[in-house]
Amino acid sequence: MNATDILKAKILIVDDQAANVHLLEKMLGGAGYTCLTATMDPRSVCELHRTNRYDLILLDLLMPGMDGFEVLEGLKAIETDGYVPVLVITAQPGHKLRALQAGAKDFVSKPFDLVEVKTRIHNLLEVRLLYREIANHNALLEQTVLERTAQLRASEERFHRLTELSSDWYWEQDADGRFTQVSGPALEMLGIGGSGMPQPAGEHWNEAERATLEANIAQRRPFLDLVYSRVVGDGSRQFFQVSGEPIFDPAGRYSGYRGIGMDVTVRMHSGSNQDMETVA
Repeated sequence: MNATDILKAKILIVDDQAANVHLLEKMLGGAGYTCLTATMDPRSVCELHRTNRYDLILLDLLMPGMDGFEVLEGLKAIETDGYVPVLVITAQPGHKLRALQAGAKDFVSKPFDLVEVKTRIHNLLEVRLLYREIANHNALLEQTVLERTAQLRASEERFHRLTELSSDWYWEQDADGRFTQVSGPALEMLGIGGSGMPQPAGEHWNEAERATLEANIAQRRPFLDLVYSRVVGDGSRQFFQVSGEPIFDPAGRYSGYRGIGMDVTVRMHSGSNQDMETVA
């Protein structure tokens, strides 16, 4: 913690005795503290703190009209994070424990030992400013995480949209093989975990090609542009091209499988026709 930050901390002195206020102001000013405020009215403390958010409040406990314990209760209602930045000042030894239980962070006894007072004030301010710096860092970190999460979601959404545009179907499975996302006729075209509809008469898959496909998925292997086919009812052949890859979480654990596919029948037939024309 920078010493300059500590000396620039906002301090409120609360005491109904003008002599005590003057003594503390002189002592702290002489030590280099530059942002000092004082009040002799305990009823104004909560509103002053709500407006100025002091880094430390030096609070006398025995004051007429409203004692320091009542002030502490009011400050706790303002400091919702539970940190009440108060150093109590008391001449009653029995009040020390009660003040700490009420939320004060430390105490000094009257009559003042000026070296002790300055030391306790410096230590409390150092802790308070570090506490605030950590809170600001955590808030910034939380905001960064939220922004990054939003970016990842947007990126994932773009990925799905591009996948849908570049393929006829898309699918994702979890680690247990259950389908979690399906776009287009993926289940029908893959012929695995399908819709439960009976296969039309005369229609059948090329079992060797299908076995390769299923083995790749079952063994969690990545593969690219695997072509497989089926014969449909009119005796013609359909060709499909599919690519797949395993999915891993940030810790490197397998979390599922995904893939894309498309109907390449026209391309395959065009390629066959061109081969025949070349031979001719």
